[in-house]
Amino acid sequence: MPLTLNNVINSKKTEIRRQTQQKRRKIFVLFVGIVSVINSTLGSSLPAGATSYLAEYFHVTSQAQLVLPISLFLVGYVFGPVVFAPLSETYGRRIVMVSTFALFTIFTLACAVAPNWAFFLIFRLLCGITASSAIAVVGGLFADIYNDPITRGRAMAFFMAATACGPQLAPIISGYISVVTWRWTFWVGLIIAGVSLAFLCLMQETYGPTILKRRAQRMRREAGNPNIFAPIELEKKGARQMITITLTRPVRMFLFEAIILFTCVYLSIAYAIFYLFFEAYPLIFEGIYNFNTGTAGLPFLAIGVGALFSVAIFLYWDSILMRAKKANAPWTEVEEYRRLPLAALGGPLYVVSLFWLGWTAKSDIHWIVPILSGIPFVFMSLLNYITDAYEVFAASAMAATSATRSIFGAVLPIAARPMYNSLGIAWASSLLAFLSLAMSIIPFAFIKYGDRIRANSKFCQELREKKKEYEEEQEREESIASSPGQENTPSETSKQGSKEEV
Repeated sequence: MPLTLNNVINSKKTEIRRQTQQKRRKIFVLFVGIVSVINSTLGSSLPAGATSYLAEYFHVTSQAQLVLPISLFLVGYVFGPVVFAPLSETYGRRIVMVSTFALFTIFTLACAVAPNWAFFLIFRLLCGITASSAIAVVGGLFADIYNDPITRGRAMAFFMAATACGPQLAPIISGYISVVTWRWTFWVGLIIAGVSLAFLCLMQETYGPTILKRRAQRMRREAGNPNIFAPIELEKKGARQMITITLTRPVRMFLFEAIILFTCVYLSIAYAIFYLFFEAYPLIFEGIYNFNTGTAGLPFLAIGVGALFSVAIFLYWDSILMRAKKANAPWTEVEEYRRLPLAALGGPLYVVSLFWLGWTAKSDIHWIVPILSGIPFVFMSLLNYITDAYEVFAASAMAATSATRSIFGAVLPIAARPMYNSLGIAWASSLLAFLSLAMSIIPFAFIKYGDRIRANSKFCQELREKKKEYEEEQEREESIASSPGQENTPSETSKQGSKEEV
């Protein structure tokens, strides 16, 4: 075809149209990911404002048992991610997220119609297991669609805000709606989940190796060539491979990756304190300030406001990073300098928030003062850092962090009331603040030693090889598509000996 001005213009229009569609698809994936996370975290604390109504209906008098609806949900967060995250790295993100979210919706319905306390607790556990998929997989989802660390970082900032805002809204919903009946708390959760599931079903696959596998399958059919394979198809398969390699990946990352191990420690303490406050806030605002169950949920909004502030801070830092990158500042190429300064800021703010709450929650001090302590109660976590560091393995990395932090989040709230009753509001909060102070050292250690740790990481080395394979495959497809004289089939991939898989 002769090259004419009209052809050039049409080609540019086609490229602009393609880029616009691609951008819209990415925004939709971002939206779906955030919605699924909000559903998951909203569900975790949904019974918080309905505790007294649940106790009355099911005749439960033990304070330890009344913590179980939230704690068992978080126990589900322990077991779900170690299965769902590696499965998403084998079969793709979409099938895992849609199927688990559909089950989450069904079990939310089951909670609303539970006939007794035992069944209610079982359904809460099942809700937690299926809801954990979003927490574990969405980080990998964003790593799939955003190759640029800056754009990916922005997406993760909204992800972190969603994980913080969801649990804060739930006590308000349940506190006011449970006055009618506690069952309506879960009917509302079901309505939100049902609407969200419709959007989730419209999401396309994002995981690169799975997309290439489907292209290879299609091209084998069209070309009649059985020797066309995607890299993921050459990897070992089978039940043994699934159990020993895929499903154990989050556990092995926790045991052998120092970055993952210490990130788990950092987030476990932060997460445990976060969920402990669903027991501590009623003690403070109902016990000291005589709030009712509805208004006692409103102080959690301050933490949500803090989460929004953290997004604003992140975007401001992002603008600094972009200017420095355009100026070719050497520090912008170092992973630790791009992400960890915000985590280093978040740790001390966490400590300030806890001391503030503990020593201002007094009857002679206005209630707004301890409520405002929730604003700096944000942990600009290390999730952005591990997402950038592990990329295609980000789902397994986040599964490891989700599982370990959920253990603490499930167990520590059980000790909340005994601890606050024994030590008092001030010293119980101070004890948590001192633990947080020790935790805040971790981001600073990563800034100093993180590059050396990653250089020796088996997973990071495998990541570099996978990225190289994927980029080469994409380049081959683009060169074939742009060459009119060649047959429109992919390059053939020979079945060479596979390297050791991590």
